[in-house]
Amino acid sequence: MNQQSMLADLRELVTCESFSADLDAVARSAELVAAQGTRLLGTAPDAIVIDGVTHLLWGRETPVVLIVGHHDTVWPLGSLASHPWTVSDGIARGPGIFDMKAGLVQTFHALAGLPSLDGVAVLITGDEEVGSLTSRVLIEELARRSTAALVLEASADGGALKTGRKGTSGYEIVVHGRAAHSGLEPEKGINAAVEIAHQILAMERIQERAGAGTTVTPTLLAAGSSSNTVPAQARLSVDVRVPTVAAQQRVDELMRGLTAIVPGARLEIEGGPNRPPLDPASSARLFELARSLSPGLRGVTVGGASDGNFTAGVGCPTLDGLGAVGGGAHADDEHIVISELVPRTELLAALIGALLSRG
Repeated sequence: MNQQSMLADLRELVTCESFSADLDAVARSAELVAAQGTRLLGTAPDAIVIDGVTHLLWGRETPVVLIVGHHDTVWPLGSLASHPWTVSDGIARGPGIFDMKAGLVQTFHALAGLPSLDGVAVLITGDEEVGSLTSRVLIEELARRSTAALVLEASADGGALKTGRKGTSGYEIVVHGRAAHSGLEPEKGINAAVEIAHQILAMERIQERAGAGTTVTPTLLAAGSSSNTVPAQARLSVDVRVPTVAAQQRVDELMRGLTAIVPGARLEIEGGPNRPPLDPASSARLFELARSLSPGLRGVTVGGASDGNFTAGVGCPTLDGLGAVGGGAHADDEHIVISELVPRTELLAALIGALLSRG
């Protein structure tokens, strides 16, 4: 494995922007990823387009080891102008480099060094950053037929593997009130903004009732149509992270049990559970195998979710965080440590080889 050739391939992927919400950009990225994978693996993938989102799959038929990644990013088109590809002092930067285009390069170079790809499936999706709404069924179908799933998401701090992940749920609370002139006759209105304020405070109570390790976080908020009108509608997005399936179900019950406080206001609760938790028990055997190949490895549980939550959720042993070492995912400081590219790729190749030898 050659660091310079890996960097060249990484530059090619990073400089092809692939914002999840721009399906044309995701399609262009998929073409480039497919070409790079074809060159290194010697075989072309199946391109699977679902609701306009392009996913790539190598080895659908008889997977033993399923490798999972994604080529979409959170960075809007034009981000390269403010966050260009750079290499300096052993650090490479660029939008999506850490989450998770370096993981794709590591995947292709690891597999290129194996004598055969029999028993390996590689799935690279185009909508992970927005909840894998079109790819979930495909991920779960492949995971059910595989003996192990290796997820090339970026590592945790210091290169730690992600042996556990919280589950995720997402909700939108919609308040329906009634508009009125805020100066002439405010008493004739039903103020949706006041009602949504009550619901924001209710999120803290739901978090407490769901138990330790659960977070219920109000995020996006919108209300009203003009500065002199009683708001007729308000919306609140809520991000939920849970350590267990039981906690996820409890939060869902509590969210759906919310009631309006302001007389006449009406609530709608949209959304629900998305990804189940990745229980550390799902990773235990694979993590021990990885540590036998690289004794210094650490494993941690993190709050962020990935498609590894889906593979573990259907019973497939799953090890996550095998991708790049670096930091700053989704942030201005997104970067990777260049010297770790080859060692992490060698670890992946050894891990795949060990799993294939066990059948």
